[in-house]
Amino acid sequence: MNTSKTTASLSRRHFVSTALGAAISTQLANGAAAPNLTEGDIDAHVHVWTPDVEKYPLASGYAKKDMAPASFTPDALFAQCRPLGVSRITLIQMSYYRFDNRYMLDSMATHPGVFSGVAIIDENAGNVRGKMKDLAKQGVRGFRLNPGAQSVDAWLGSPGMAEMWKVGAEEGLSMCLLINPEALAAVDEMCVKYPQTPVVIDHFARIGMAGPVSRTHLDSLLHLATHAKAYVKTSAFYALGQKQAPYLDMGPMIRELRDAYGAERLMWASDCPFQVDGGHTYRDSIALIRDRLDFLSATDKSWMLRKTAAKVFFS
Repeated sequence: MNTSKTTASLSRRHFVSTALGAAISTQLANGAAAPNLTEGDIDAHVHVWTPDVEKYPLASGYAKKDMAPASFTPDALFAQCRPLGVSRITLIQMSYYRFDNRYMLDSMATHPGVFSGVAIIDENAGNVRGKMKDLAKQGVRGFRLNPGAQSVDAWLGSPGMAEMWKVGAEEGLSMCLLINPEALAAVDEMCVKYPQTPVVIDHFARIGMAGPVSRTHLDSLLHLATHAKAYVKTSAFYALGQKQAPYLDMGPMIRELRDAYGAERLMWASDCPFQVDGGHTYRDSIALIRDRLDFLSATDKSWMLRKTAAKVFFS
């Protein structure tokens, strides 16, 4: 979920590597066939990485021991998602590589049509416009933004950030925000300033990560629905609320978001590999939207499981 090492203590970091590896080996051996790309569902948020740190070096500040699990490649992902009818995936650049997007881009090129990408660039390093447009030519449809150790005002107030939001509006590239709910007011101001920039809020803005869903925080997220280009990922169920399958405690928040945004601006995502950590499963994640919330209509489900992500990340 997080791009910084400061959240390494979250449950996703306590990855049951041997259990996951055994499950993946079994599924690969059974043959996880690729579903039809246009008929299958879309997972709007997955990270991949490789143990090959010679070809794909880790960013400064990261060591191989920080990679948990040691590997999560596209093949490992397919073993999880394809048996459940998920055919396309939005890859989110992993923090281990920071601004070096090559492993994500190479994975996209190896599996044409299967992956879209959300990249990370250094907005303070210059040539922001050129970098964004070059990555867009390679299939990137969004850019992950996270304040890290900066204050929210300093982060969103930099000249490079302003350029990113401008180019996002011009090119239809989404600003994909990994934020805490306290940052939602500042994001609202950015949406007012750049109304044509698509904005995707990851993981409900992490509402419920520290405990029960806060009414104040949820109201802030609901308010963003007034901006026509704002979207929310209903994702990372393993890390929010009660943090236990079948995740039904997420239902009331999802219902309010559906009522405010419409299903046309919500998208399901697993946040793999962390969703398959410590007893959580891929099946339980997608089943919450597909099977377990009786207030979602068939049309709602088609948007949340496929059509919204197709519009934002595959068009």
